[in-house]
Amino acid sequence: MISAAENRKELFLRACRCEPTERVPVWIMRQAGRYLPEYQAVRAKHSFLEICKTPDLSAEVSLQPFRVLGVDAVIVFSDILIVAEAMGMPLDVPDSGPVLSNPVRDLPAVRALHDFDPERETGFVGDAIRKICEAAGPSVPVIGFAAAPWTLACYMIEGQTRGNIPHAKGMLRSEPQLARELLDKIAQATARYLQAQIEAGAAAVQLFDTWAGELEAREYDSFELEPTQMIFDSLSKSSVPRILFSKGSARHLASLARSGAEVLSVDWNMDLAEARRKLEDRVALQGNVNPEILLGSEAEVRDAAQATIEQTGGFGHILNLGHGILPTTPVANAKAFVNAGQTAPIAVRAQTGRAE
Repeated sequence: MISAAENRKELFLRACRCEPTERVPVWIMRQAGRYLPEYQAVRAKHSFLEICKTPDLSAEVSLQPFRVLGVDAVIVFSDILIVAEAMGMPLDVPDSGPVLSNPVRDLPAVRALHDFDPERETGFVGDAIRKICEAAGPSVPVIGFAAAPWTLACYMIEGQTRGNIPHAKGMLRSEPQLARELLDKIAQATARYLQAQIEAGAAAVQLFDTWAGELEAREYDSFELEPTQMIFDSLSKSSVPRILFSKGSARHLASLARSGAEVLSVDWNMDLAEARRKLEDRVALQGNVNPEILLGSEAEVRDAAQATIEQTGGFGHILNLGHGILPTTPVANAKAFVNAGQTAPIAVRAQTGRAE
């Protein structure tokens, strides 16, 4: 059990800074969602976007995993396409998946996208963060987030996706300057959006680059690295940890380390021990248990969590999944995952951060 007096925020921030901690902090990507009966009860009465855009509802479902699972951080309940909508693209989220009307596929469409004031047009996100901070208290970190430029561009170009992104890939290869203009415009809007979340009380912010694995290494470096660096650089004066999740991370590890992120969140195809060896103690790691493991037995869940922590020795490590938790995950398994991380022994480190 976690002591009521334990400061989860300080634990989380020390892990982000690669400072010694007594245990690893634990949270779960998509931790507020369909696997929780408490979320399903709210969702039965409200649409997905209504929850996102109603601060009281967003705060409530954001806090549910903290109350039910005892996670060490609360991520605000929202959607990565909120920025696209604020830039002028109509958004709908039916059960079949999100849809952005009028996909962006030519120069006039890119230039029609507008800048927006986060406080005025997406103020509900900041209001939700403030409510979460008030309810959780000063010892619990609240995480804000947005899509990384390439990932948001994929959705804006495709309009909707069913596991492939042919139009987005085509734009990169046939109209690279158009793609760069779009990515730059997204990066500028995203930087302001995340800054507003920090000002509302977010203790850390995370970029989700779900489609990064679709880029070759040279494409990542040529198109995605610079706008990602621009976002993180614009937030550097805020002193909050910047987390970058990249699906298909292994091929991009060296580039991800140059992004400006203090924490790299990686999928289950990344060997954490190898990543720690290559990155040394310069960047913290987050992840990276395969979400499908949480569909098995509680014993398998505990073993996977322990094995993942052993890869880093628990140093500069935030235990998480390598992608979002699956909707059919038993709540007992999610609890077992969190508990296994919070009670796992870690390697002893000197104050220098080096293993003893």
